[in-house]
Amino acid sequence: MKQVKIAGILLIFANCAFAQDMVSYADSIRKADNIPELAFAVVTGNSVLEMSFLGHHAVNSTDTAMSTDRFHLGSLTKAMTGFIAAKVVDEGKINWDTKFFDIYPEWQSTCDSAYFNITLADLLSHRARVKPFTDDNEYLAVPLFKGDKYERRKGFGKWVLTLKPVIADTSLHYYYSNAGYILAALMLEKVTNKTWEKLDSICFNQCLGINTGFSWPDNQTKKDTWGHWMEGDSLTAIPSTINYHLYYQEPASDLNVSLPDYIKFIQLNIQGLEGKDNFIKSSTYNYMHKGIPYYSIGWSNIYDRGKEFSAHSGTAGSYFATVSIDRQKNIAYIIFMNTATDDAVSGMRILLKGLKVKYGSW
Repeated sequence: MKQVKIAGILLIFANCAFAQDMVSYADSIRKADNIPELAFAVVTGNSVLEMSFLGHHAVNSTDTAMSTDRFHLGSLTKAMTGFIAAKVVDEGKINWDTKFFDIYPEWQSTCDSAYFNITLADLLSHRARVKPFTDDNEYLAVPLFKGDKYERRKGFGKWVLTLKPVIADTSLHYYYSNAGYILAALMLEKVTNKTWEKLDSICFNQCLGINTGFSWPDNQTKKDTWGHWMEGDSLTAIPSTINYHLYYQEPASDLNVSLPDYIKFIQLNIQGLEGKDNFIKSSTYNYMHKGIPYYSIGWSNIYDRGKEFSAHSGTAGSYFATVSIDRQKNIAYIIFMNTATDDAVSGMRILLKGLKVKYGSW
């Protein structure tokens, strides 16, 4: 059965290469890989070449996919926190090489000495060797911090810095860490005297007209997407009210947004890479995307087969989002799904390749 499925997809792909009907191609993948809803777009700095919304809000739902549907971004949030940091840098309130303990000197006496010289750029490029906190099990040892989000984030950050760093390994280019983004957010909060949530609201909602939300999309008071995960052998829709939250990881992986609004964010980045100043300086965009090898500021910095890309994927287990910017053609590919099963992610990769083939990025 699996061989038949693969052969069918390959045949569809071959037909797509000639017919270029990406909507039916994407929907065939969606159905074959049991993806309730899939949205995708191909964009340049000033135009949308393709954009489609396919499927339904949840399994067994009659709600049809809409352009206003919101998707959880997972770690695509990192580029948005990096973007906020870039704006604060452009405003002269902090530098990429500002050390964490220049901002929080009162914490230094209780923290591991391995962190004494870590900088804002180190934290945003995963060079600080901070514990990853990419697994739910890591949170079992986290103390219970009290207060609002900001106070709990501070408690978590101070505690994380007492832990031994990740062991140095010369075979690794960087040490991926969600906790590092919490520490970076704390730096931004201190120099601006605004919480990360407030900085997000000012930057995206107020200044750029990009409507970001926190945690999973609300599917209880609104008709919107439901995330899905496997329970036994069944794909199960998850209500947004479930007691499953990322808590301290918000600046690393906990925003949601609609595809049209996310396109606005990606187009700003493409324009910056094209040499245009907009909300932040073009030189700052260049540093964010390719100033640091392998992983720069919120973006994987990829050089492959003579091509160069800024890319990232993100999931908290119930949604999956991916974006890839071809920095030579100044064209971006975006795919959002409301499930992150192995089959769904495999289908996403096939679709991404098909889009890249069509527009010459493969």
